Amino acid sequence: MSAQPDESSTVRSLDAEPSAGRLEILRVLGRPATSDSVVDQILVSVGTAIVEGRLRPGDDLNSVELARTFRSSRTPVREALLTLEREGLVEIAAHRRPRVRGLLLGEVREIYELRATLYGLVSRRIVEKAADSDIEVLRTCQREMDRAADAGDVDRYFWLTVGLRNNEAVIAGNATVGRVLDGVGVRTLQLRHLGLSPPGRLRTSAADHARLLRAYEERDAGLASALSETIVRRGLLAVESVGWTGDRSPRTSP
Repeated sequence: MSAQPDESSTVRSLDAEPSAGRLEILRVLGRPATSDSVVDQILVSVGTAIVEGRLRPGDDLNSVELARTFRSSRTPVREALLTLEREGLVEIAAHRRPRVRGLLLGEVREIYELRATLYGLVSRRIVEKAADSDIEVLRTCQREMDRAADAGDVDRYFWLTVGLRNNEAVIAGNATVGRVLDGVGVRTLQLRHLGLSPPGRLRTSAADHARLLRAYEERDAGLASALSETIVRRGLLAVESVGWTGDRSPRTSP
């Protein structure tokens, strides 16, 4: 059981400006991009804090403090936390504070196996049907990712890779695959961010994606599919390398 946080701990974890993940959190949860409701403000703040590792598995979520932070009653807080519970980011048990949920390693491996297979299919379809303008969209994403990797900006790089993968899914044009990937939900974002945290990981990831882009440019479907699966599987290896158990993820820096 995690230690009880002091009264202001939740506030300290959430007071940063929402990252570029705001639109992604709302998109995956099926909320309007323009929404500014209190419920969605809480969803974005708590969701991005979990994804970016400012709130970790086992951390308590103080409903009273959240209501105070967002100047609301506890009803919007409860609705937001229940939504995050459905997405697998929060667990709510009787007679206990809600807390951040961690996927067990077995669940993580199953999710990554599914993602590797689906992204391999996505990459194959991109080679088969992408227009030159579509490839240019991916080039633009890659340039921005390279800049973020050079700067060592994990959060920016992470959300850029999420945007790249979303663009790939759109270009592939398989709505069913897109829905399945979205159906895995926000819970994968936490793991994908963690997988970029080990030292040197950003440059390795950027190089892998650059090779994938060249495969798209050369219209090599088999290579693109294999590289895409490899990228996902390397992400899993990175998650395993930091000792993820699903109980409480370790810090990667002092």
